[in-house]
Amino acid sequence: MLNISGTQINFLKVRVITFILSAILICLSIGAFFVNGLNFGIDFKGGTLIEIETSQEIEISGLRDNLNTLELGDVQVQEFGSSKNLLIRVEQQLGGDQVQQDVVQIVKESLGSYLSTDINFRRTEVVGPKVSGELIQSGAIAIFVAVFAMLVYIWFRFEWQFSLGAVLALVHDVILTIGVFCITQLEFNLPIIAAILTIVGYSMNDTVVVYDRVRENLRKYRSKEITDLLNLSINDTLSRTIVTSVTTLLALLSLFIFGGEVIKGFTFAMIWGVVVGTYSSIFVAAPLLRYLDVKREWNTTSAVDSTR
Repeated sequence: MLNISGTQINFLKVRVITFILSAILICLSIGAFFVNGLNFGIDFKGGTLIEIETSQEIEISGLRDNLNTLELGDVQVQEFGSSKNLLIRVEQQLGGDQVQQDVVQIVKESLGSYLSTDINFRRTEVVGPKVSGELIQSGAIAIFVAVFAMLVYIWFRFEWQFSLGAVLALVHDVILTIGVFCITQLEFNLPIIAAILTIVGYSMNDTVVVYDRVRENLRKYRSKEITDLLNLSINDTLSRTIVTSVTTLLALLSLFIFGGEVIKGFTFAMIWGVVVGTYSSIFVAAPLLRYLDVKREWNTTSAVDSTR
């Protein structure tokens, strides 16, 4: 069993370095967003998605070349767990919903004539531009509301200094998660929105654990210098933070490796979010209190100066 209690690591000694690192990563993420943008999936961009299962292995390059002769624009073909399971994406066509339905029929007929094997059409999805635009807006609103709700929650539970520190850490995590998708150009779809909302909750839970110990130590050590008190609080909760993160990552890595293509984007976002969320709880959220002038007066009613 992992036991790292009693550590005395001076985390705040490197706060300037970690703040600069975070600032650089945020700038890179924002820059990638404006330069590369997000690689929106069919959920947000609109288009046609067809998942097929065949009784024999299929050569993807040949199938892709055959579908490109249909002149439907960008057509993507990829394995979906094995070479017998394929995912076909066709870009949004001009002309409305009926045209999209026609595309599905055209692709099915082309597959039937090209593939000399049994074909099972497991899934067919058509997303129009209006629906995709509404999904983008709804996804952005969901993330904003989640962060705002966390702001209100921490404000009522602690003080405004804690609330501001926690929300800045959350914004840090969300920006870096979106940034990594802009840089890698991995598909950004509705499950990724769900992953970001999950990351917000995970990161906030991690931060609250540290902040609870900070508040407890503020009551216990009234005359301890704030930098030493924050270091003590982070070290006190370090074992819990690392154990929780490692066990979560083990589960997510298993899903990423063995879970198949359907959830690979979601699990990647979660893995990245757990790493960034753990980092921000230790190196962003807690050190920010050093500069936010945390008050001790509201703790004095039950305080005992344990440093004397």
